[in-house]
Amino acid sequence: TQKMAELLGLGDECGEEASGATALAGSCLADNRLNLDVYPDGCRRFLQLFKGRQGEVVQVEFLRLSSNDRLLGTTLGILPHLKHLKSLVLKGGHARDEFGLCQHGSLTSLPPDVGNLRCLTHLDLSFNSLSTLPSCILHLPSLRVLLVSHNSLVALPEDFSCLRNLTFFSAMKNQLKDLPQSIGELAALQDLDLSENALEFLPEEVGNLHNCTELDLSGNRLSSIPDSLANLKSLRRLHLHSNLLVTVPASLASLPNLSRLDLQNNCLRAVPPEIQTSPFVHLRGNPLGETEPSPQADESSARGLRRLFLGSGEDSFTVTSEGCKVVLACGVHFYFPPGATSDTLRIYFRTLAPDPQWVKLRHHDVLLSRVLELQPHGVKFQQEVQIWMPYTSPQTLHQREVVVRTFSGQSWSDLRTRVEQKRKSKKHVAHCSVLHFSWFLVVSRLVQNECKVPTEGTLLFSSVDPNIKVTFPPGVTEETRSVKLQVLPVSAEEIEEITANTECRASPLLCLSQDSLVDFLRPVRIQLPLPPGVTGLNLDRSRLRLLHGDLEGQTWDDITSQVVLEFTHLYAVFEVTHFSWYWLWYTTKTYIGGIAKKVYERLRMYQVNFIALQRKKDPEQVLLQCVPKHKVDPVLKKLQDRYRGPEPSDMVEMFEGEQFFAAFERGISIDMDRPDCVDGRLSFIFYSHLKNMKEIYVTSPVDRKGQAVKGQVSFYRGAVPESIPEDASRRRKGPDSLWLATLPIKLPQLKSRWGENPGPLNGFSFPPLNLGNAETGYLTQANLLSIARRVGADWQTIGLNLGLTYQQIERIGYNNREDLDKQILDMLFSWAQQNSEDPDCVSKLVTAMKESGRQDIADEVETIIELGRQKYRESIRRVGLEQESSTEDSAIAMM
Repeated sequence: TQKMAELLGLGDECGEEASGATALAGSCLADNRLNLDVYPDGCRRFLQLFKGRQGEVVQVEFLRLSSNDRLLGTTLGILPHLKHLKSLVLKGGHARDEFGLCQHGSLTSLPPDVGNLRCLTHLDLSFNSLSTLPSCILHLPSLRVLLVSHNSLVALPEDFSCLRNLTFFSAMKNQLKDLPQSIGELAALQDLDLSENALEFLPEEVGNLHNCTELDLSGNRLSSIPDSLANLKSLRRLHLHSNLLVTVPASLASLPNLSRLDLQNNCLRAVPPEIQTSPFVHLRGNPLGETEPSPQADESSARGLRRLFLGSGEDSFTVTSEGCKVVLACGVHFYFPPGATSDTLRIYFRTLAPDPQWVKLRHHDVLLSRVLELQPHGVKFQQEVQIWMPYTSPQTLHQREVVVRTFSGQSWSDLRTRVEQKRKSKKHVAHCSVLHFSWFLVVSRLVQNECKVPTEGTLLFSSVDPNIKVTFPPGVTEETRSVKLQVLPVSAEEIEEITANTECRASPLLCLSQDSLVDFLRPVRIQLPLPPGVTGLNLDRSRLRLLHGDLEGQTWDDITSQVVLEFTHLYAVFEVTHFSWYWLWYTTKTYIGGIAKKVYERLRMYQVNFIALQRKKDPEQVLLQCVPKHKVDPVLKKLQDRYRGPEPSDMVEMFEGEQFFAAFERGISIDMDRPDCVDGRLSFIFYSHLKNMKEIYVTSPVDRKGQAVKGQVSFYRGAVPESIPEDASRRRKGPDSLWLATLPIKLPQLKSRWGENPGPLNGFSFPPLNLGNAETGYLTQANLLSIARRVGADWQTIGLNLGLTYQQIERIGYNNREDLDKQILDMLFSWAQQNSEDPDCVSKLVTAMKESGRQDIADEVETIIELGRQKYRESIRRVGLEQESSTEDSAIAMM
């Protein structure tokens, strides 16, 4: 440690840069490691170190840099000097665009002299812009682990077999169309991942990989596979899902060590009996038993189309010119008609949490779904693709309508949408048709009526209130323009409650807009109903006010004296030459603009309550939720069997899409490294029809073996929106003005052994673990102990989904009978030790949790992974893995 401190303390030689170099010390795990990819200027820091302490830097064995760094090109020239380098990571993906997508690094090649790094055994070039594999890589004689995933490779070199010591190779998510025959000469290869490429066939020589234990060919364009795969006697897992397979060799069923054969979502109409009856074969999403459609069949019929049913762990599928029907695990349905695409196309999808920074809702919009992203964005289909998106149905759709909204990269626009209800589940879906893929979400908006206004004039009226009419006379415009009309009904009860004045009345709010910036050439005649309770017989004209509002509802001007108001028994009529918002009020108040603004703002807000509940079996597991007032009782009734806690908070008011925070106080804390944790507080976004809920684990930094901890959780606004009424925003004075509510949290006296430091437990001793690899993320011993706490009675189902046999499960249950904690620990750590060398074990753990119905645990694991290298670095210190490894293999695994 002292040596590295000297290395990083640049002193007078670097002047002002010394403080920056000193900060670099936190990025080093040991004397021979430099982790600089966590810094936006990591390459600059590396260049400074090399200039100031070259003799020490060239001894570095483990180096990580971000290829998103602008100084990467200069840094690459220095790499050949690091003759002792064993592991080199030059990954992109550290920067993200405005939609949260990983930006690939700028790396397109490597200096030829990199091939002189004779000690290099681990090389990670993922998330870059490589179109060809740098030739210098083929001259690395010691290379055992090579990752080039998420690049643009179209082929591998013919002499790829030069890497004879290679044991792990990942080229997932590239554009590979074929493989060199020499790939079969990689005799040491154990794990080969070529998923999500464009492979159409495999060379027979793949069957010569006799030491291969896992082969992933999913997400390609394979219509067949060679019989030689039956020669892979060491193969344990073969992934062939999401291809175009029409047949598979029966000999695959005879592979002695095969424990999983995934053939889901292919074109298999029949499979050999040996395969169909095997317990480790997965065939979902194939048209088994269906006959081949005849050429005379109606191509517009979906009856003969291939059907794909995707699981929760999948993120892509393949579409051919024949078309298909696709069902995602989240409930989204697609129909690709025959001819929608002329070439085979890979579709990628994911659902995103809505972010108010780019999901811009309009006033009175209600978000009903998460964001669905579909790629590729720039492809135009030759026929419209139909999409069915499930959404949370509002209690009433009266005076509102549901639409699918899509983002073009510049702005959001609404699609023509039809609302349907599933026959069996009775769930609602929004149905639309598109020619391009981008981002999609479902919203509820005010009913919108629109029309084209020609030179001859026309009439537009509201379908919500037919008494609201807009008349366009002949000659009103020189060119046809589009006009939109929306109406916001306001009841007398709402006006009275907000204004506390029984004499105030208002007509429905009329919102008019057009696609032209030019005023109308002739006045447009507008008819509005008089406010409730007012007729032409009892009308006092001195109390009637016509208000004109801007497009954000921030200002309301009284224009009564600027227009000519005409009255009938039920209506008021006036003329205007430009469009905006119009509101007719009946009141004794002289200044009505301020009152109208307050009412308008209140109509946009929701009355909500906060709840904070603790799981009965594990009080450290806390559920936080922001619930609209009318939903509180049903939500509490649903949760009462598993949770207990205080009464909901007092009612507060929030806007749709408003940010708020939860802070644990008075002796209770949470993991500050969570991605959703900002300055020690959990970040939430309120959407009235989505679940504003998080379930987290809390701890107490104090020793609570002898007493309980009485803490609390407080809720705060992120910032006071400009348009929020003052009496709704300031509950306290001073620095706590953003405070909304506080609820008590009590942690009981600690009795369980789970809360103690990891170590021996009832005869168990847990060896240090570091599961995963650079692609999948890492899990440590402490992480597994945290997961074990939540497993409970589901341990057997989880164990089976992890790949343990029934005999192993029964033996674990018998050896630890009458002790559930021991059964869980024995199962989880037995699996972990068996799979500690499997680079894909973390993603398999997540999949097993989802398949076992434990989405909560799967979310926790994915959150840990998302923390990235910072979390990994801290976990290494926690379990003591910074000590020198006994072998090169274990050193590689730690990177």
